[in-house]
Amino acid sequence: MEIYYLGFSMDLFNDILRGCLGLGALLGICYLLSSSRKSIDWRLVGIGMALQVILAFLMLKVPIVRALFKVIVDFFVLMISATEQSAKFLFGNLADPTEPFGFAFYVLPTIVFFSALSSLLYYLGILQRVVYGFAWLMNKTMRLSGAESLAAAANVFIGQTEAPLIVKPYLERMTKSEINCLMTGGMATIAGGVFGAYMAMLGGTTIEGKQLFGMHLLTASIISAPAAIVAAKMLFPEINRDKIEKNIDIPRNEAGSNVLDALSTGTTDGVKLAVNVGAMLLAFMAFIYLANSIFFELGKWTNLNAVIASKTNGTYDGFTLQYIFGILFSPIAWLVGVPGSDIVAVGQMLGEKTMLKEFFAYITLTDMKNAATISTKSIIIATYALCGFANFASIGIQIGGIGAIAPGQRKNLSQLGIRALIGGTIACLFTATIAGVLVRGL
Repeated sequence: MEIYYLGFSMDLFNDILRGCLGLGALLGICYLLSSSRKSIDWRLVGIGMALQVILAFLMLKVPIVRALFKVIVDFFVLMISATEQSAKFLFGNLADPTEPFGFAFYVLPTIVFFSALSSLLYYLGILQRVVYGFAWLMNKTMRLSGAESLAAAANVFIGQTEAPLIVKPYLERMTKSEINCLMTGGMATIAGGVFGAYMAMLGGTTIEGKQLFGMHLLTASIISAPAAIVAAKMLFPEINRDKIEKNIDIPRNEAGSNVLDALSTGTTDGVKLAVNVGAMLLAFMAFIYLANSIFFELGKWTNLNAVIASKTNGTYDGFTLQYIFGILFSPIAWLVGVPGSDIVAVGQMLGEKTMLKEFFAYITLTDMKNAATISTKSIIIATYALCGFANFASIGIQIGGIGAIAPGQRKNLSQLGIRALIGGTIACLFTATIAGVLVRGL
């Protein structure tokens, strides 16, 4: 029998309390790490937090809004199906996700196709209009500069190295606070190319599964934009308000001379990204295997392996890097609302995302979801918490990518790297905490 208190079921009431605790703690961390606490714009913080909750509620709970975004998700599902057919034509049975080579020949091709699709949408001007709409909303509600608004909106749809191109004319004149906001936004969101890959991974072989996780990933990407702004503006508030430009103007940046050229350019970029993802996974998995071999031997000598296997009921077979990540990040997992029985497992994924790459963490989440070793609530929270590029490798990517088109900002980029990483991580945790309250099941 379900117990109610003040009109809420006790489970929902507890989730709301836990969510408020988590959001409060995350805001407290931002405040403690702020470069200028007295300069924090609390109006911006309040509006940003409210915007996250409102957008999440509309997308997840309001039928008419959910139906509208479902159309977008269904379009992406159709695109994934098209990619599957082309992959099967090219690779045959190797493109079967249940086969040993399924990941390389089933998931990675979606990155190539979605990169080409993004390039086409940019060439047709569709992507710019959507970006402008989001930028206008954040500019008017949160009083951001034009460059910040455009960059934050662009990061929802394109990658952390492509989004700065939208604000290329402004980069050299942007303040340190604006640069930090740009970098944090890149850390807190994912690119359109890997969006399709994560839909395919988490959704499995069914259309319904892809639609379900597509909606969650789309929601995470959208609400992470105001979340990133809140984190960035608390960690490094604007102190040079007279130097910021309010105008919102998307510069014309040709994606190609015609449709075919745009598709070719996007495809080439997608191949580079897919190869990079595959190479990163290959290298990281090798290093993890090497580290685990050393840790496992250490566990044998100290009898830690038997203790850990017993304490975790066989979830972890000994002293490994995954277990270390799980223990270190489990307090954060608990803070965002993960049930106590799953905090080590979700902590492991948070560690993999931060120390390695979110792609690696999503592979772990997919395996745990398929094996049903963690609860539905934990799957949802992890889906949102991992939906961002906040990892140490991204610091180098942003310094190299943004620094190449704005050499005068390279010093600021280097100084703000760790702060942006923290901000991007906290932004993803904001969205995960909100999702943990609003979403009751898969």
